[in-house]
Amino acid sequence: MSRICIYPKDVQVVTGKSERYGRTIINKIKEHLNKESHQLVTIDEFCDFMGFEISKVRGLIK
Repeated sequence: MSRICIYPKDVQVVTGKSERYGRTIINKIKEHLNKESHQLVTIDEFCDFMGFEISKVRGLIK
């Protein structure tokens, strides 16, 4: 079973940037999707926002 949400540490692994950058990206996605602060961002939403292939991202964050 695989998880559906993405965390700043995962964004760091995928992009090679800092964990702080990961938090910034997740907050931008939440703003873009009009999510509330308690709602999580899914891997699919992250990939759509960043333009990444879902299969490649899932392979990196398992």
